[in-house]
Amino acid sequence: MDEAIRYRIFREGSRTYFYSSLFFPPDIRRDVFKLYAFVRTADDLVDCIPQKEDEFHRFCERWEQSSRGEIVGDPVIDGFSELARRKEFSEEWTRAFLSSMEKDLSKREYDTMEELDRYLYGSAEVIGLFMGRILGLPAHCFEEARLLGRAMQFVNFIRDISEDIGLGRTYFPQRDLNTFGLTSLHYEGVSRNPEAFRAFMRFQIGRYFTWQRKAERGFSLIPYRYLIPIKTASDMYNWTASVIEGDPFVVYRHKVKPKISRIFLTLCKNVISIPVRRSSQMDRQVSYGV
Repeated sequence: MDEAIRYRIFREGSRTYFYSSLFFPPDIRRDVFKLYAFVRTADDLVDCIPQKEDEFHRFCERWEQSSRGEIVGDPVIDGFSELARRKEFSEEWTRAFLSSMEKDLSKREYDTMEELDRYLYGSAEVIGLFMGRILGLPAHCFEEARLLGRAMQFVNFIRDISEDIGLGRTYFPQRDLNTFGLTSLHYEGVSRNPEAFRAFMRFQIGRYFTWQRKAERGFSLIPYRYLIPIKTASDMYNWTASVIEGDPFVVYRHKVKPKISRIFLTLCKNVISIPVRRSSQMDRQVSYGV
């Protein structure tokens, strides 16, 4: 029953992550479901209209109890706390995540990239750290894991501009808007200055790809069975960014999301291509005397 609840939350919460994660080995998949159910539940409480502020704070209180070893009777929280103890998550990571979620209850905009960095750490980078622990990756991979979480979250910001405006939020630094001569990201405003908006979006997508390329350097250290779903999710975020880069105004027409068929096709390609690519890398290393 508990697994079914977490399965449903994950399936309904993210098409890309859910279908990619199905290709993890069963024990890893169960742990990923525990993690995602926890972060998705907290996120949904602050992203609905009206926001469920009291329920969010109760969620945080129950996590505090559960983190002390108490059973609170919530399969999402109890499952996550069991995972956190077994995989030795830092409690600071969870506190940072919940702190960023709490910001979404009242914070409407960010003035600078430095200010947004603090939100990104809690909302996204720690997810990469959690995943690093679940997969048993060496600590020197964690910087790339953080960057991958940050990059993927940033694509969500880009993709969800219209949705976030409906929630009264703008995640992009106000200084960036000022630089490109934009007063807001409401459609009525950007439609009067389309070239400025396109330039703004190209800049933000370029920022994403910079982080993404750095994050992908860590892929060579991830075991094959784990890399397939991770690279597939990464490929889907690259696809999303590329679609929006080609037509930035698409974010006001619909939510850019890959079809399930595209996700599975990419999974199949990665199943075939990753071993070949790794074999070629090893051959090059041998030829160069590495």
